Amino acid sequence: MAFNVLILCTGNSARSVMGEAILNRRGHGRFRAYSAGSKPAGAVNPTGVMLLASKGYDTGLYRSKNWDEFSGPAAPQMHAVITVCDNAAGETCPLWPGVPVRVHWGFPDPAAVTGSEEAKLAAFSEIYDAIDAYMEALVALPVETMDADDLKAAMQTIAEQA
Repeated sequence: MAFNVLILCTGNSARSVMGEAILNRRGHGRFRAYSAGSKPAGAVNPTGVMLLASKGYDTGLYRSKNWDEFSGPAAPQMHAVITVCDNAAGETCPLWPGVPVRVHWGFPDPAAVTGSEEAKLAAFSEIYDAIDAYMEALVALPVETMDADDLKAAMQTIAEQA
């Protein structure tokens, strides 16, 4: 059974989508990542799409969606919920089935960068690399044998050591 992780951000258009993509690739079926937002933007950021495509991701798999999709009885049960933006971390989240471990891994918003396409792509690339490092550390954890307290502590340590 896969270890399900929900990655949240307000707009679900950049950081959370990159996290979903990276964790699904790095997790090799051991992890199943999903992403959502409290106030979804309605579309994935075009610069993020370009970056993911350049790294070989099937960008047709990603869309901006509301976190309510993951709070109902038909939703997959999450083992962990990660917020990647400060706004989502401070919001009152729905009750997630199964009471997953919750942690905050904050990253600057690359979508806030203005200027040339090169500047925007550089910002997205920098955040992609940062999220990738966190996800690499996450998949290295023996999550199948960890209890909730140990998992939360280990995931908080990932953020502290990055």
